[in-house]
Amino acid sequence: MGKLRAYIRPYILYIAFTMLVKLGGAVAELFVPYFMERILREGVVPGQQNRILIYGGAMLLCAAVCLALNITANRMSAQSSGKITRKIRFDLFEKLNTLSARQMDELTLPSAESRLTSDTYRVNEFLARGQRLGIRAPILLVGGVFMMLTMDAKLALVLVALLPIIALTVWIITKKSIPLYTKEQGELDDMVRVVQENVTGVRVIKALSKTDYERERFARVNEALCATDTKAGAVTAINNPVASLVLNLGLTAVVVVGAYRVLGGTTGASVIVAFLQYFIMILNAMLGVTRIFIMASRAQASALRVAHVLELKKDLEPREASNEPEPEAPHIAFSDVSFSYTGIGENLSHLSFALKRGQTLGILGATGSGKSTVVNLLMRIYDVDSGSVRIDGRDVREYEKNTLSAKFGVVFQNDFIHEGTIRDNIRFFRDIPDEAIERAAVDAQAAEFIAEKDGGMDAAVSIRGNNLSGGQKQRLLIARALAGDPEILILDDASSALDYRTDAALRKALRARGAVTTILIAQRISSVRHADLILVFADGRVIGAGKHDELLETCAEYRLIAESQMGTGEEADA
Repeated sequence: MGKLRAYIRPYILYIAFTMLVKLGGAVAELFVPYFMERILREGVVPGQQNRILIYGGAMLLCAAVCLALNITANRMSAQSSGKITRKIRFDLFEKLNTLSARQMDELTLPSAESRLTSDTYRVNEFLARGQRLGIRAPILLVGGVFMMLTMDAKLALVLVALLPIIALTVWIITKKSIPLYTKEQGELDDMVRVVQENVTGVRVIKALSKTDYERERFARVNEALCATDTKAGAVTAINNPVASLVLNLGLTAVVVVGAYRVLGGTTGASVIVAFLQYFIMILNAMLGVTRIFIMASRAQASALRVAHVLELKKDLEPREASNEPEPEAPHIAFSDVSFSYTGIGENLSHLSFALKRGQTLGILGATGSGKSTVVNLLMRIYDVDSGSVRIDGRDVREYEKNTLSAKFGVVFQNDFIHEGTIRDNIRFFRDIPDEAIERAAVDAQAAEFIAEKDGGMDAAVSIRGNNLSGGQKQRLLIARALAGDPEILILDDASSALDYRTDAALRKALRARGAVTTILIAQRISSVRHADLILVFADGRVIGAGKHDELLETCAEYRLIAESQMGTGEEADA
């Protein structure tokens, strides 16, 4: 929570002035019943009818001042709360982008989205309405009681005695509602996740006739969220009826006691009328105070979730260089690397290999065998549990993030295409000249289909590339990776949608680039058969390493894949 206070601190004087303006409006409102009582007490006296005009004019002036100051304060509170929330939301978005993959795994993407949207909205709501009600409601409450005490102290004490009961009710409700609102936000994360998965996989869901199953899955998380929200609402809903009941009982007592005091001549009927007006004012103020506590409960739960992300420590910070890089060191080297995503069972075990600059590494293996984990560790998306990963003889943990990232051009398995033009998607917000973009498109075998599009490089691309075929998407993504002229190119199953002729032409173009060290993760042997080193993975371990010809003789798993995809071993080698 201390982190969020830092966002409010620069606006503290502005907020204080807003509350001062709101205070003026509340004080002006307090005098309206007072002048009404004076009219009833003095204006009805023969010969003093002019008092009606005087006090009536004072009432109108108070009402006008109240209106003007309240509007001004409301606009000011909206501005300050909007600016504070905008800064919080921006920093939260920036923080989410700097989290390591492990931190994001723990947080989960749906939770990140709901913290960035609904949680920041609730914080904004409290900041805005809290400034409006936070000063007005207490001033009307305390001021109304004070005005009543000045008119008739004994009569006012009847209502004052009931206020501690209401305060205790508010405290109990607030204490019980905060855990419920925290739980509600967690269940909202679950619902966002289900909706996100459903929208992303809508084609598969329809193709497999799983619409009813998805409907039931959504119904479960929706019912859980609804149940928690209903329970939280039921707890907070007790507040208004209790406050109204207690204050109405107090009002009844005031009327009864007041009637006896009027008959006894110790107070006037005008005071009773003013008391009724102040009672309505106090009742609304009390309900306003309870709304503040309810909003505070919801905002506190959301603020804690936002602060949790903002206060996360930076992960994967660069280490100090342990020694000078060796001049003759391999371009890429894995030395006895082991890694686990969860800490339960290794996803990669004792991996060692080395590549010289310009060489090509091919990686084969079943789904979940550890192929993509190699890339994750090389790019330092995750840190190794043991061993080391080195580029040019220097541990990747010693590189600055931007320096390390600049070395790579990468196409991931589940990469994305944004709405825009083909040129925009290849450039991808980088300072890359058009010549480099066009060369990348040629090498990626994308130039032909781009030329066929209306507008060529400036042809429109829809969101997620829905107006492109699978092969066109992959070639566009490969062009994006090549456009930055990387020294290490990673293609993670990036040619699965390409026909064999296009795949062969792509590999030929990559070899022509010469100095680029390439890592090919593939399912097809034809994509990796010409690699300088091929690794065959199974359950996080290398079960075969060597060139194509060597693996056909030494690795049964590789030979089986070759025969199933390309015929006999001799045909595969042709």
